[in-house]
Amino acid sequence: MPELPEAEKARRILERLCVGLRIAEVEDADTWVCRPHQPGELDRALRGEVVTAACRHGKFLWLETDGGHELGLHLGMGGSIRSAPVAAPRGWDRIAIVFEDESRVALRDKRRLSRAHLGAGIDHLGPDALTITPQAFRKRVGTGRAPIKARLLDQAVLAGVGNLLADEALFDALIEPRRPAGSLAVEELDQLRSSLRHGMREALKADGGSGRGRFARARRGGQCPRCGCELERATVGGRTTYWCPDEQPAGAPR
Repeated sequence: MPELPEAEKARRILERLCVGLRIAEVEDADTWVCRPHQPGELDRALRGEVVTAACRHGKFLWLETDGGHELGLHLGMGGSIRSAPVAAPRGWDRIAIVFEDESRVALRDKRRLSRAHLGAGIDHLGPDALTITPQAFRKRVGTGRAPIKARLLDQAVLAGVGNLLADEALFDALIEPRRPAGSLAVEELDQLRSSLRHGMREALKADGGSGRGRFARARRGGQCPRCGCELERATVGGRTTYWCPDEQPAGAPR
């Protein structure tokens, strides 16, 4: 599943390819990806308008136009933003925008799990994980009896963190993922926020790859990249979770 860095990479592509251009046509025939809209509905709403901004909150993307519309986009499991000539084969393109300069930008998705709809669609999300303040992070994340890993993955609590980023940040902050969120001290929560931000920035430097972090790579081998001991594995927050039992001890810090 794409996480915040992958979504931010896609936003930057949309900004470069779309902002300032006038929409000539929206190819919106895929009724599953464009649900609940019918074919032609997005085209009628957006045709003739100029894209003024490419925005992101958490994993969600949207384009804003000078007509006051928003085209919400979500990459799903494997969607990507691609530029292709108008005459090129459509392939796995689920929705595409053709501009008056004859450029064409598409949401390509072989598995058909992406989404496109009018409206940003972000009302259900918590603050963005990259920009949340320390005070808001402590208040939203550091409460309750749920495992801290589950709190990080809850998009209503914090928008943008996925499985790989959560494991990477918890490892970097030396926090066991099954610890109750409310048991973390202020210093631990501040370190966790710092580790999350560091992981996201590093992923963006690596061209948006959340799976290229030090711990994410170590997960595949099953050994801690710091001490070399065997990683523990369990399901936490509904997701397969890895941690180092020596570096991330259960309970309060040693």
